[in-house]
Amino acid sequence: MLIFPAALQNLSDQFARLPGVGSKTAQRLAFHVLSLPIEDAEEFAAAILEAKKQVHTCPCCQNLTDRELCPICDDDTRDKSVICVVADPKDVIAMERSREFQGVYHVLHGVISPLNHVTQDDIRIKELIDRVGKGDVEEVIMATNPDTEGEATAMYISRLLRVLGVKV
Repeated sequence: MLIFPAALQNLSDQFARLPGVGSKTAQRLAFHVLSLPIEDAEEFAAAILEAKKQVHTCPCCQNLTDRELCPICDDDTRDKSVICVVADPKDVIAMERSREFQGVYHVLHGVISPLNHVTQDDIRIKELIDRVGKGDVEEVIMATNPDTEGEATAMYISRLLRVLGVKV
């Protein structure tokens, strides 16, 4: 027996598919969306579709952007000889808040995690190796999380980069 209308249950189920959102939070979000004026709900839906259509990865650093190159790669004042490797786009935001790092980034979009069936082929390591292989990079800073997966990823990439003669 359905307690909620099918459309409301479907909306709740879609919210529950988001990472970190459980069934109770998903229900709260679904009820909130239903309480919005139709114009606000349409704006919300349009924002999701617009982001999905316009946001893509930067061909250089793999960060998210809606331009040809992300603003960091496109900034001529950044030191392109130093690359900071991070796991996710949100890590770039955290690093940029400090206003200390003046190099560029490379976003892996994950870490090696055998338990979650994520291998080196599933994240953007090849793109990093290709980028470093062009010869303009002097130093790579590994800024993955200090957990098991982050450390394993950093060690794997470090071994690959040392062969290219880059300071890691």
